[in-house]
Amino acid sequence: MTLTDTHTHLYAEQFDDDRDAIIQKALDKGISRFFIPAIDSSYYERMLDLERSYPDHIFLMAGLHPTHVKNDFKKELDIVREFLENHRCYAVGEIGIDLYWDKTFLAEQQEAFKLQIELAKEKKLPIVIHCREAFNEIFEVMDEVCDESLNGIFHCFTGDERQAKKILDYGFKLGIGGVVTFKNGGLDKFLQKIPLQHIVLETDAPYLAPVPFRGKRNESSYLINILDKLVDIYKMEARQIAKITTLNSREIFGV
Repeated sequence: MTLTDTHTHLYAEQFDDDRDAIIQKALDKGISRFFIPAIDSSYYERMLDLERSYPDHIFLMAGLHPTHVKNDFKKELDIVREFLENHRCYAVGEIGIDLYWDKTFLAEQQEAFKLQIELAKEKKLPIVIHCREAFNEIFEVMDEVCDESLNGIFHCFTGDERQAKKILDYGFKLGIGGVVTFKNGGLDKFLQKIPLQHIVLETDAPYLAPVPFRGKRNESSYLINILDKLVDIYKMEARQIAKITTLNSREIFGV
């Protein structure tokens, strides 16, 4: 059984003491493909170190996370472009809009999102969207820029059925992570109506650990707990869900 974690920050400081052990633990459970979203340029060297250590398992992205968009964001976007031109990347991400922590830079977040979508189209790459308390703002941008040349993943989907179907209309996959295991998450109430070919699995490690690890450091091996929840929701065998969601990830990332 091959599983794919489509969104994991294995380079994060939270893994500095046991990174190799954490990765081996995931590999031992059949999780052998790790897609690595960027936050900002300060992490690129860590990401490259990770890729050098696990070249058969690590797949990098480049992008500027919306919570790291400030007044000087265009300088960061220049570095994103440079990274894309000098390293093999499989997506532009994670990008989007986050209004949970701070609304100060909404205009800058919107512009950064649009510019990075343009960059993804230019490089013929998918995008990985981060959305927190910003569905309307994300949809406003997507309605403006989305066309047949754009695809990707709506990472850490936490919305409702209507929002899910709108995302599918864009031709995007839903990234399903630990929230699906939360008692108050809401996803389990309608997810079975979403065909599995529109779903990819993710952890967002070290964040958003699934039950029974909620509130603790997340790790890629916990993808098994997310898979188990989907077994319950879709009434399918784990091996079949693993196969379909990994094929979905290959469709998006091209590898």
